[in-house]
Amino acid sequence: MTGLLFLIPIALAMGLAGLLTFLWALRSGQFDDLDGAAGRILFDEDPPRQPKTQPSSQPRSTSP
Repeated sequence: MTGLLFLIPIALAMGLAGLLTFLWALRSGQFDDLDGAAGRILFDEDPPRQPKTQPSSQPRSTSP
C-alpha cells in the first residue's frame, strides 16, 4: 500500500511531463506538414548526376 503512495505521484508527474512535451511540439510546429516529408522521401526532385570521367593521356600498363 505504501508503494502506491510513491508510484501514483510519479505516474502522474510522468503523464504531465509527456503532455507538456506534446503541447510544446504542437506549438513549435513539429506537426505542421506531415504529408510533405512523406512526399519528399518518395519523389526525387534532382536529376541523377552523371559521373565525370577524365580521359587519361597515358595508358596504364599492368605488366612489369
